[in-house]
Amino acid sequence: MNKSASLRKPIGGTDASSPTAFLKRLWPYIRPLLGMVFLGISTMGIVAATEAGIPMLLKPLLDHGFGAKGSDHAKWLVPLAVVGLALVRGVAQYASGYFLSYVSNKILLQLRLEMFHRMIHTSAGFFQRETASTVINAIVFEVNQILSVLQSVVVTLVRDSLTVVFLLGYLFILNWWLTLIVAVILPAIGWLVSKINRRLRRLNREHQALTNELSYVVEETVGGYKVVKVHNGERYEIDRFTDMSHRLRGYSMRMQVSGGLAQPLTQFLASIALAIVLTIAVVQSANDQTTVGGFVAFVTSMLLVISPLKHLIDINQPMQRGMTAAELIFGLIDEPMEPAGGGRHLSRACGEVEFRDVNFAYSVDRATLDHVSFKVAPGEMVALAGPSGSGKTTLVNLLPRFFDPQGGQVLVDGVPITEYDLHDLRGQMAMVSQDVVLFNDTIAANVAYGQTPDRERVMSALTAANLADVVNGLPEGIDTLIGGNGMRLSGGQRQRLAIARAIYKDAPILILDEATSALDSESELHVQAALETLMKGRTTLVIAHRLSTIERADRILVMEAGKIAEQGSHAELLRMGGLYAHLHRIQYQQQTA
Repeated sequence: MNKSASLRKPIGGTDASSPTAFLKRLWPYIRPLLGMVFLGISTMGIVAATEAGIPMLLKPLLDHGFGAKGSDHAKWLVPLAVVGLALVRGVAQYASGYFLSYVSNKILLQLRLEMFHRMIHTSAGFFQRETASTVINAIVFEVNQILSVLQSVVVTLVRDSLTVVFLLGYLFILNWWLTLIVAVILPAIGWLVSKINRRLRRLNREHQALTNELSYVVEETVGGYKVVKVHNGERYEIDRFTDMSHRLRGYSMRMQVSGGLAQPLTQFLASIALAIVLTIAVVQSANDQTTVGGFVAFVTSMLLVISPLKHLIDINQPMQRGMTAAELIFGLIDEPMEPAGGGRHLSRACGEVEFRDVNFAYSVDRATLDHVSFKVAPGEMVALAGPSGSGKTTLVNLLPRFFDPQGGQVLVDGVPITEYDLHDLRGQMAMVSQDVVLFNDTIAANVAYGQTPDRERVMSALTAANLADVVNGLPEGIDTLIGGNGMRLSGGQRQRLAIARAIYKDAPILILDEATSALDSESELHVQAALETLMKGRTTLVIAHRLSTIERADRILVMEAGKIAEQGSHAELLRMGGLYAHLHRIQYQQQTA
């Protein structure tokens, strides 16, 4: 499945592009606001009624207000009525706009909050499946399409539909025979619109998928700008972006061609109806079956019907865009939540960790972990070594339940982790991964992430991570903003800030996944000393490709192809002369070369 389209799911178990299904999904959001919806529809009804009031005032004015024998009432009351009608229309139009804006913005807020809440609480597999650009488009941009539907489309459907009803009703009262001609044209227009709708719906889906792909190209180029520049990839990226943009333009033009046909065809059908009406009206006038005022009022009403009909036709494209956006929005809202865990609370763990016959696979082709079993005593430091792809990172990702094993159990303090409350379980762990993640906030907020910063504790953690001197040298100290993902810090400083965050949390279980990978040798010695102090009395799982960083581990598990191939202390494994000794020899030769 294309990543950019993977969020699309049926709304309510039906076709996501169905307006009925869309309204059904929106109903829980609309229901609490029914009072405002009723006020909005009522005021739109008043606006629609005033449309029919204009030709209604023209008839008495033309029939009785002109000439020497014209009625004084018609001469003066009709102009005053026109002004009054305009005033009522203006007030009602403003009120309807306010009420609808209130409703649509409340629904927009609720949808956006629900999407972000679901994204935060969905499983780790979601973030591996979806691109950041797709999720950003759904939460930030696509939800605005729903706002567009609620505001422009609903206004058009309600106000202009009522306008058509009122005008057709008045037309029928004026001349039912001529009105039948108009009624014959409407089904033809409806059939035409339905045919165009099918094509627009398909084109909108493909257009949205391409838009997400284009966003992903920009995201990759921005994130990898150094690789692009060093490898002279500018031409490649420009060509890729240009090709995608041309394809997007092609879909936009096809949508314009399909959507643009509706209006001229509708106008052509309406002109045929108008020509027939004019012919019949002339015949009726010759036989004294209609008055000048009645004829002008009829033609005016008919011309006024064309405008709201045109608006109803024109909502096809925004409505279809809204349906396409709804697929992404409700697809995200319908994402399954990660498991909440059991009801067992855990205030502070002793730190015993056990993997019991654990199996895990990302795909059916190959097992990432194959019957892995080991136990870590409280306060023990266990290191995981082995070649890339041997399953080390996957193994530690099972402990905070980023994923659940497909077989076997992971236990903390002798209890399967599935029985613990998920937040309590993760509260026992601090994690520093090889991919450092920092937030566009102050140093203090990053160190104390998820908690209210205690300035003394923050400084203690920074000192332990060998970062205090660097922070003290900044003009604003720990209140310094570090930019997106810590862009104002060096690679080593970012790594040490992430370690300071783990130190600040003071959790009984530590997970260090390549925690010292970005440090120079001098900084690494300081951080290793700080970590050794921190690890006293705490259970620690360490992953490191640089074997020199795990030599002092109590035990080293050497993994190969998802299994534990060897285990023992550094000295024991070297004496065994197996895989660990081989890896150590290769790294030693590289360092001395």
